[in-house]
Amino acid sequence: MLITNIKGLVGVHPKDKLLLRGNEMSNLPILENAWLLVEDGLIKDFGEMSKIPALILNLSSQISAKGKFVFPSWCDSHTHIVFAASREEEFAMKIQGKTYEEIAAAGGGILNSADKLQHASENELFESASSRLKNMILQGTGAVEIKSGYGLTVESEIKMLRVIQRLKANFPIPIKATFLAAHAYPKEFKDNHQGYIDLIIHEMLPQIAEEKLADYIDVFCEKGFFSVEETDQILKAGAKFGLKAKIHANQLSASGAVEVGVKITPCRLTILKKPISIP
Repeated sequence: MLITNIKGLVGVHPKDKLLLRGNEMSNLPILENAWLLVEDGLIKDFGEMSKIPALILNLSSQISAKGKFVFPSWCDSHTHIVFAASREEEFAMKIQGKTYEEIAAAGGGILNSADKLQHASENELFESASSRLKNMILQGTGAVEIKSGYGLTVESEIKMLRVIQRLKANFPIPIKATFLAAHAYPKEFKDNHQGYIDLIIHEMLPQIAEEKLADYIDVFCEKGFFSVEETDQILKAGAKFGLKAKIHANQLSASGAVEVGVKITPCRLTILKKPISIP
């Protein structure tokens, strides 16, 4: 497929520029009045319209992008788009000065989302997540990672991952599934952390592996959530089932999660420097 008359082909860096650092990240080179050739789903060549090879001008599959820009797609490596309802009621608590930890301790945050999701059907979750994913694609997302972690029970975590599996089957972009039951401790396991960890390791993981529902395993390693030792235990258990490791780290404090990630190879660290709002 040939795209011609592109007003601006965005993000055209030299071939030897594989990584941008510091001030380089503010440089977004644009090739004006350009063409782009795609073959077997991959970019094969591009250049200025004034220098387009005569041979490819005869291709039957062409799109004229006159007056339009062509951007690289966005790879969103951390999303929670499978959820039952938003948590706008917690904004009032934030306005009152409540911290992330205080809201979570009062049953808000992740536990709030988990309670709502446990009452939603798989079809309801699939329909709402599909709508969000369609909007993401329209805004330029070309690959996405989706986490579970709002289930916090065997049934609901599996339900979330099955929804993600359906999204994989029904959408054209690459989708990766991350198993994040270690997102928070359910109320019934508040004083029995090992009991919930055992549930993850001995009940959830075998079923996830059997149905091939996840690509990664993740842990929220933070004060008030999962300790360094607990994180290490869960990630090692996931590795036995072929799941690559991820860690939520340093959102509320320097928990030591980075050191755990360094020990576990390969491991992807999500370093959250300040609290963020997650629906």
